[in-house]
Order: sequence, then C-alpha cells, then structure tokens
Amino acid sequence: MWEKLKALALRPQTLLIVFLLAAIGASVQNILLGTHPFIMPGPGTFPEDIMNKPELMIQFEGKFLTEYNNYKIFKQSYFNLIYGNNLYGLYPDYHWDFYKYSPTFALLMGAMAYLPDVLGLSIWNILNAVTLFLAIRMLPLTTRTQCLLLWFVSQELLTCLQNNQSNGLMAGLMIAAWACMHRGKAVWATLWIVLAAYIKVYSVIAFCMVLFYPGRMRFILWAIFWTLLLAALPLVVTSPQTLLWQYQNWKDLIAADAVAATGMSVAGWLETWFGITNVKSAVSLIGILLFLVQLVRYKVYTNDVYRLLIIASLLVWVVIFNHKAESPTFVIAVAGVGIWYYIQPRATWRLVVLLLVLFFTCFGTTDLFPPYVRQHFIYPYTIKVVPCIVAWCAIFIDIFRLQPGDTGRMVLEPTPEA
Repeated sequence: MWEKLKALALRPQTLLIVFLLAAIGASVQNILLGTHPFIMPGPGTFPEDIMNKPELMIQFEGKFLTEYNNYKIFKQSYFNLIYGNNLYGLYPDYHWDFYKYSPTFALLMGAMAYLPDVLGLSIWNILNAVTLFLAIRMLPLTTRTQCLLLWFVSQELLTCLQNNQSNGLMAGLMIAAWACMHRGKAVWATLWIVLAAYIKVYSVIAFCMVLFYPGRMRFILWAIFWTLLLAALPLVVTSPQTLLWQYQNWKDLIAADAVAATGMSVAGWLETWFGITNVKSAVSLIGILLFLVQLVRYKVYTNDVYRLLIIASLLVWVVIFNHKAESPTFVIAVAGVGIWYYIQPRATWRLVVLLLVLFFTCFGTTDLFPPYVRQHFIYPYTIKVVPCIVAWCAIFIDIFRLQPGDTGRMVLEPTPEA
C-alpha cells in the first residue's frame, strides 16, 4: 500500500491536480471570506513605508476591503489604463495600497478584468500555479526528482496563492527562461525574462544567463525586440503621451518605494537581530557584487551543474536582497533552494539546510507554530529569511567548489551547441 501511495505521490499528474486544487481552493476561500472594514493601523505599523502617511491612511477610513486585495489592484489597473487614470495613484474605493507593476502588465490583466472575481481570481491563481509547475517540469531532472521539487515548493506556493501574489508566476518565468536557453530557444527564453521584468524589474538580472550559451547576439537582439514590443503594447488602448506619463509615474513610485522598509531580507535580518540600521544601500551593493563574483568562473560556463547553480542562486538572491520581500515572495527563493539541493550530491549538511528552509521558511508563518511564537519571534526577527540566507551561502560555496567535470545528479540531456 505504501509503495502505491508513494508512486501516486510522485506522478506529475498528481502534482498538477494538487496545484490546481490549491489555486482554486485559495481563490474560493478568499471570495467566501467577504469584506472587512479598514482598521487604521497604529503608529509604526508600516515604518518608513510609502503608505505610512496620515494623508494617505485617512482616505481608507470607513472603506471595506476584500481578502484578495492584490488581485483587486491588478484588475483595477487595467481600467485605470484604458481610462487614462494614473496607474500609480491611490484608489481607496477599490483597493488598499499602490499598483507597482508596468503599464504592460496592466494591459495583460484585461484578459481577466471583465470576469466575475471568483472566476478571474481563480484563473489568476491557476496561472501562477501552472506556470511554476510547467517550468519545473522543464528542468533536466528525473520525473521523480521534479515531483519531489514540486512537493517541496508546494507550501510556499500555497502562501503565494492565498495572497493572490504574482510570485509563482515570477519563479516560473525565470526557471522557464533557463530551460529555454538550455534548449537553445532564444525567442522564448528572452520573452519570459522580459515579461517577468515588466512585472517585477529585478528579473532583468536573469539576462546574466546569456553568458553561458552560444549565440549571445541572437539572445540580445531578441531581448531588445521583446523589450520594445512589450513597452509599446499598451498603445493599443492609450495614447503615446499618456503612456509616457504612466512610465514616468511608474519610475517615480519605484524611486519612492525604494527608500521604504527593509522587508524579510538580509537588511531586515541585520536590523532585527543586531540593531544595524540604515545599511540597505550598502547591503544591496554588496549583494550585487557577490552575485557578480559567481560569474567569474568562466572555465565552468559550459557545465550544466554550474548553470543550474546560477539560476538557483539567482532565485534565492532576488528575495533575500529585496528590501520589499514579504512572506508570499519566498516561493521564488524556495524554488531556488530546491533546485540547488536536488542537483548536488547528497550530503548530510545539505539535507540539514533543506530541512531548515522547509521548517522555518515554508512553515514558519503557518499554524504549525503557535500564534505567540509567530507574533513574538517569527515575524519580529524575520526568521523566515534566515534559512534562505544560509542556503544562499551554501550555493555560493558550491559554485566555487565546482570542478569542470562535475556532473551532479541531474543532467539528462546535452545542452544544444547552437
């Protein structure tokens, strides 16, 4: 019986059903929770956040908010775009907080904007879940290992889905870009990276993967093409002048947002554990330098283990050095940790790191821990990010220990040479 259950659990079809049920279940749950009146947060609830201004907060007094606020932001952005409203203003009658993505993303949300929320939200969450599922299925791992990796990321994916976030989509797009590069498909690889960048700008760092593959000029030209095309795509519903104004507004909001908060990040960890403040810029610079240092190992550029270690490092890096990282963001980092673990030789210390991530990152903010522990330790001390910082250091070390002939335990197909 046990063997049959294990075989069932390690079938891709089973994981696909689990991911779909999680997406639909999270959507229906959020709809059924209905609305709740806005409660004015106490002083210091959003320290340094761009929302932490009395003139902004007061606009929400007496308003009713849904449990799927992020989806409401995405949906309303489409209508703001077509009606020529400032995409990056506050709209208290519809949702809490600012819209922070590109005009292109707002246009693409038109595919769901006219649907009833229960249907549109379900499609949005399914898109996040299925994108990540398909991307992991594209990795050069055995089917069994792919399924183990999917189970490993499932809890963090559920957290993302319950918050209607785009992070499952982000992780999937970056992993799919790697897989397409691995197969020599420059058109699709560059499209996925550019599309991800028009959702969250930090995804542009994924272009570093172009260094490892032949035909770099082809990748660059396709990247330029997709960047220009997607930038101009909103012109189908708005004027050039208005679109330029929207991009300026986006730039201004990103600049204002950049000075706000430290999030569940390396900077947040330094502040909450050691009282080290005002180091966000320094930490970001150090993080960039450390990531770039990993690229100096040009002698192993053709090694598929190295290439996968870089995407694993990138997925963790974009979270732990992100000053706006929050709990639903960590599905990206957890995917990176999982890729690292399953391509490297088995070792007790690697298993310990994996379990730390599973226990404290994936389950740290769930009911596995009592409310008192979460409220007084997990959240105040940004415990969720700490195992990911440890994991990223482990990935960093493994990258520099890798030898040109190392094969790990994952390669099933050769990398195309053209």
